[in-house]
Amino acid sequence: MQFEIVTIFPGLFQSIFEHGIVRRALAEERVKVGLHDLREFTHDRHRTVDDRPFGGGEGMVLKPEPLAEALASLGIRPKAERGPEDAGTRVLLMSAQGRRFTQAVARQMSSLDRVVLICGRYEGVDERINELYCDGELSIGDYVLSGGELAAAVVVDTMMRLIPGVLGNEASGEFESFGVADAEIETDVEGVPRSQHGAGGLLDYPHYTRPAEFGGLKTPEVLLNGDHLQIRKWRRREQLRKTLANRPDLLEGAALSGSDRRILDELRAEGHL
Repeated sequence: MQFEIVTIFPGLFQSIFEHGIVRRALAEERVKVGLHDLREFTHDRHRTVDDRPFGGGEGMVLKPEPLAEALASLGIRPKAERGPEDAGTRVLLMSAQGRRFTQAVARQMSSLDRVVLICGRYEGVDERINELYCDGELSIGDYVLSGGELAAAVVVDTMMRLIPGVLGNEASGEFESFGVADAEIETDVEGVPRSQHGAGGLLDYPHYTRPAEFGGLKTPEVLLNGDHLQIRKWRRREQLRKTLANRPDLLEGAALSGSDRRILDELRAEGHL
């Protein structure tokens, strides 16, 4: 997959992409990332990329001309002029007004050939760029950042993990929080996921490693006894407990088994809200 990032601060990405899984994916050319300095597409000595908004108001707005030239340099045409050959490309504006970026959205886009991310700054981007070129707007959360760079890095990292071969263990991408919808998780007769790791669209369960005791706290005994059925039951209960405590909204659309619902009733009775 090819990512193209249009930004006025390309240097912000260098340290982010020089470490961990991203660096390895780039080195193995499973993913390619192009960084494009918006100021390179200006034509005045001050390399001006922004101007005051029409109608007044605070802040500045990114001008349309440099952005249009930057997109043209990447072979991106206005939406009205695109053909079937452009089907594998998406142009997305990182914006606080955008659709919320979730694991499900990332998975939907993971089969694309190329994703172009425009990093907004200041008060935003001239809306005509959005209307003419962008296939959508993305937001990584209900808060406002100084610019779209950090959001774009989040999008690249999240989507990159879904590309075959990037993770050492392919199951890791499926069995994390938000990884797989509940309906896709195979369960036994008691409604417990057969997988040791099935996140089932809920939050992940807690993890422990050596030493067995630390800071006066012991690893739950069930994880040490080798009984895999009991381990699966404990992990499913912990998934439900953590989701109920931290993200109860995820439970509303989850395909929960009868066993799951009984556990949730127990947790609520115990005050795990």
